[in-house]
Amino acid sequence: MDYIRRDLLTGGGLKKMIEQDGLRGQTSNPTIFEKAITGGQFYSDITDSPEAKKLDAKGVYEKIAIRDVQDATDIFKGVYAETKGRDGYVSLEVSPLLANNTQGTIEEARRLWKSVSRPNVMIKVPATPAGIPAIRQLLEDGININITLLFAQSAYEQVAEAFLSALEARAKKGEDISKIASVASFFVSRIDTLIDGQIEEQLKTERDGSKKALLQSIEGKVAIANAKLTYKKYQELFGGARWKALAAKGAQTQRLLWASTSTKNPKYRDVLYVEELIGADTVDTIPPATFDAFRDHGKLRKSLTENVDAAAKTMSDLEKAGISMKEATDKLVVDGVKLFAEAFDKLLEATGKTAGVHA
Repeated sequence: MDYIRRDLLTGGGLKKMIEQDGLRGQTSNPTIFEKAITGGQFYSDITDSPEAKKLDAKGVYEKIAIRDVQDATDIFKGVYAETKGRDGYVSLEVSPLLANNTQGTIEEARRLWKSVSRPNVMIKVPATPAGIPAIRQLLEDGININITLLFAQSAYEQVAEAFLSALEARAKKGEDISKIASVASFFVSRIDTLIDGQIEEQLKTERDGSKKALLQSIEGKVAIANAKLTYKKYQELFGGARWKALAAKGAQTQRLLWASTSTKNPKYRDVLYVEELIGADTVDTIPPATFDAFRDHGKLRKSLTENVDAAAKTMSDLEKAGISMKEATDKLVVDGVKLFAEAFDKLLEATGKTAGVHA
């Protein structure tokens, strides 16, 4: 569930989704918390407290976020126990303002991990050039990490390498690797939004019939094709001898997670990014409206392993059409960091106003 709010935790809504829908975990981010804080009086016991007046806006936000994440992890404790630590995680993000600061990210992730103090929390760290060495270190520390802002398969391979080498380093020191959980979060619909925009621009001026047909044939298909090929890579990485040596010591694979799964384009099915990304060892984070839509009319099938050759063709057709996937994914990372930072600033502004303290 790509959503968190106090009343969902205290009113039994989350518990009900776990029991009735088989919900397995929850993610939070600054945008979600900003909406929760400004959406009512859900946090007035914290924001109106004398203690809040002594804190800055970030301090107030962290009091709110840490309590919500602690309560959510406690609600998921049964799922965590029943799946022997495979499911039942709740994610909390390091400040996006640290996205280009390796040491700052490491320190904040360690602090949040310690503050939440639950085995089924995951700390979210973006896969920026500065984030990847931080991810590597944090995993070696034994901290569960949700790696965010993944778009390119090459970045995913770096993240998987960070995970594998962190586990190997721990195993070498004789430390337990069976309790470390990690997910590699691919942001899906944002890829189609950007690429479809580029296709539409080209179609406006394209006169060549065959080039036009090529462009139209890949519209709305790139994000899912990219995800399918990444899943194939996941199966290779976690199917070889290197992984088997770690699995023998109790390690669990770093699963692929599909994020940004609400459909932005009204031309596409509202459950497109859920239906087409179903496969073993994956996680799909779903915002409430998409969750309701899938409950109502979503269809289940093992879609990730279907038509992988067609997915490869989509990616080569994209190149033929003169659109660079590398340029697109590089831009998405930069834009993603910027959007996250803006959301965080907005969150601190909202928290500051609500608590009457300085941002």
